[in-house]
Amino acid sequence: MVFHVLTIFPEFFQGPFGHGVVARAGQTGALQIRIHNLRDWTFDRHKTVDDRPFGGGEGMLLKAEPVFLAVESILGERRAEQRVVLLSAQGRLFQQAVAERLAGYAELLLICGRYEGVDERVAEHLADEELSIGDYVLSGGELAAAVVIDAVARLLPGVLGNEASAVRESFSASGEGGLLLDCPQYTRPADLRGWKVPEVLLSGHHEAIRRWRRDAAREKTRRLRPDLLQLRKQEHESPIVEEVC
Repeated sequence: MVFHVLTIFPEFFQGPFGHGVVARAGQTGALQIRIHNLRDWTFDRHKTVDDRPFGGGEGMLLKAEPVFLAVESILGERRAEQRVVLLSAQGRLFQQAVAERLAGYAELLLICGRYEGVDERVAEHLADEELSIGDYVLSGGELAAAVVIDAVARLLPGVLGNEASAVRESFSASGEGGLLLDCPQYTRPADLRGWKVPEVLLSGHHEAIRRWRRDAAREKTRRLRPDLLQLRKQEHESPIVEEVC
């Protein structure tokens, strides 16, 4: 899969993609990340990418023309296996199900918003969808782009050492998680300052462990994310397997 990032701060991405599974996947060829400087598609001496909004208001907007020129240059004639995403505070909430859907494309181009936003014609006539990583405002879309790429990349074949890990994780609607949080996990030592690992995990009884993990995942979800249990209840007509781990 090829990820394109359109940004006015290309140097930002030297850090986020230089470590961990995304970096290793890039080295093995499982994915490619190509960073594009939006200013390369401007023609004035100052390489201007922003302007004041019509009608007045605070701040500046990213201009539509350089964004259109950049996307058209990078992707060429658009194909069904390509997807253009505008990252902004006004977008649809980015969730695991969205990451799973985006992982099915061959190329994903992420437009990083800046300033007070982007000329609305980008959202209306260029981007396939508009996404936000949370109900808060960031200084720009670069952090959001890094989040989206990390979440999508780890779902691609060959990125994780154990591909079953992505299926069993929290929020995975397609796997055993079924919109539950992941179950609690423990490692050595079995007794840390008097806090002991649940005995069932040391028993070697696989069926008992499976049941404990299922129940523990449900309890953790009830405690930390009751909204997910409510969503499961609303979707009861679609059977969901409850086993998590």
